Amino acid sequence: MPNKPEMEQLLDRKTAARYLRVSPGTLAVWDCTKRYDLRPLKVGRAVRYRRSDLDNFIERRLVR
Repeated sequence: MPNKPEMEQLLDRKTAARYLRVSPGTLAVWDCTKRYDLRPLKVGRAVRYRRSDLDNFIERRLVR
């Protein structure tokens, strides 16, 4: 039987904001204004973020 791929970790807004080192309010404004494409997922009324999307966001903004 093939192995199931592991579910990707979903973070709530507070945890995602802490991960990005911004406030949850800032993250909410970014989502509302579409300032950055963090690809939030709506699960009912809850908002979740894929960790890989947050990592990609950080990677795109690194100054080299």
